[in-house]
Amino acid sequence: SDSCVKRLEEICKDGSFLRVTVESGGCSGFQYKFDLDTKMNEDDLTFGTEKAKVVIDEMSLEYCEGATVDYHTELIRAGFRILANPKAELGCSCGSSFSIK
Repeated sequence: SDSCVKRLEEICKDGSFLRVTVESGGCSGFQYKFDLDTKMNEDDLTFGTEKAKVVIDEMSLEYCEGATVDYHTELIRAGFRILANPKAELGCSCGSSFSIK
């Protein structure tokens, strides 16, 4: 999303990028994990631009291909999140946990 690109351009001036990982856990079975990273792995795929790069490994991509990475700001928190994941069936209210269709 545009807000994700804008935020990444602000915080990734040192060549770092946003790493998105899907791991087991959370209320619904799987959860998204977001980290800033500088090291690429062999199975990583890259999306975005040079100044706003999102990296995800092949296995995690299987669980969220077609989704949108967004940056959301609320009164009590701000952070990255996944929107419109076509592979997710149920999610919890926190927005970081989901189950697969």
